[in-house]
Amino acid sequence: MRKILIANRGEIALRIIRTCKKMNIKTVAVYSEADEELPYVKEADTAKLIGPPPVAQSYLHIDRLLEIAAEEKVNAIHPGYGLLSENADFAERVEKEGIIFIGPSSSVMRKMGDKIEARKTMVDAGVPVVPGYESENMTIEEAREEAAKIGYPVMLKASSGGGGVGMVLCEDEQALNQHFEPTIKRSQTYFGSGKLFIEKYIANARHIEVQIFGSATGEVFHLFERNCSIQRRNQKVIEESPSPSLTEPAKNKLYHLAVQAAEAVGYKNAGTIECILDMDENPYFLEMNTRLQVEHPVTEQITGYDLVEWQIKTAFEEKLPVTKQEDIQVTGHSIEFRIYAEDPKTFYPSPGTLTKVHFPNGEGIRVDIGYEAENKVTPYYDPMIAKFIVTADSRHSCIQAARQAFDSVSVEGVKTNIPIHKLVLDSAEFMDGKYHTQTLMNIKGE
Repeated sequence: MRKILIANRGEIALRIIRTCKKMNIKTVAVYSEADEELPYVKEADTAKLIGPPPVAQSYLHIDRLLEIAAEEKVNAIHPGYGLLSENADFAERVEKEGIIFIGPSSSVMRKMGDKIEARKTMVDAGVPVVPGYESENMTIEEAREEAAKIGYPVMLKASSGGGGVGMVLCEDEQALNQHFEPTIKRSQTYFGSGKLFIEKYIANARHIEVQIFGSATGEVFHLFERNCSIQRRNQKVIEESPSPSLTEPAKNKLYHLAVQAAEAVGYKNAGTIECILDMDENPYFLEMNTRLQVEHPVTEQITGYDLVEWQIKTAFEEKLPVTKQEDIQVTGHSIEFRIYAEDPKTFYPSPGTLTKVHFPNGEGIRVDIGYEAENKVTPYYDPMIAKFIVTADSRHSCIQAARQAFDSVSVEGVKTNIPIHKLVLDSAEFMDGKYHTQTLMNIKGE
């Protein structure tokens, strides 16, 4: 009997559970005291309390996770995304316990999970990277000197983190001085490392990523691209696939870059090569996420494949349903909207008790839910309530379907970013598909 422990929470835990059910695999969920009533806890075959609400005492508590894994005699652990999903030390400890880690090897994760090391690896492999500077223990004096050489504005980034946390735009030296120490502290808090690097900020860039997958037998496939340029605080809000207003030559460059990057490290399982494209469609490697992405549903919708199923099959060294790149084709268009409990004016989290959660269903509608009515959105975790995914035959039809579907979406009890999604859908910039990473703030007039 196969049994998988899911070292995560919320909508991604529930999404993994549902694929496991389809594959006749038993699941073990873990939950903190704050999450006991969430849907994923009820749907798992077994659910175990892991600790009090703070993540350091619950979902990041490696010893407790491995203790539960041993008690439940699981075959494998799926880390989901966020939390410990890109923690090479966790992956290594799982491997040493004789448990399958559903993801890349700890050695590959260590190489690509550290953004400084990943940049060096890509440079050695001939992959174009954004101009920048990295060092093991960067000082503020060093940062000032190198930022001046690169040229402002620059991005100050945590080497071990992603998702907009530990990342700040510095328009000039004064901003660099102001943000340097706080970024180190934030990085230490969220990722356990205060190591930073500096990267040239490319204005009006498009944030495009390529889903890659390394099979158990060594082939690397791409599952096309996703446009993730609608962002706030350097964090994605809306993602779509295929990417609009991107020429075929530019797409082919991206696919080649992504596969080249994955092959350079012998990558296996699901991963994402994140790139930015300048105004001339020149692609630059940004980072590799050695895990499943929040926005993976749009790729599943246009290709028809279940990426979590692929992850599990690969981890257990089973064959994938494809043998060559040409087996993977695109059908239609898909857009994902992240529904957050947050103030749409400030983007600050809005914790509270959900009094109503309603999403429409029907053809072309997919909802990856994390909470239901009467659940509490607490201040301890990312406030994403659900992912609302709309799919149609064309981008135009997809946008029209999304507009109509949002009229039936109702989430009450907390403030949400639903008004932001409606604002974007009605904007000319989004309609024409020529948006970039600053578009959302431009639409809001900020």
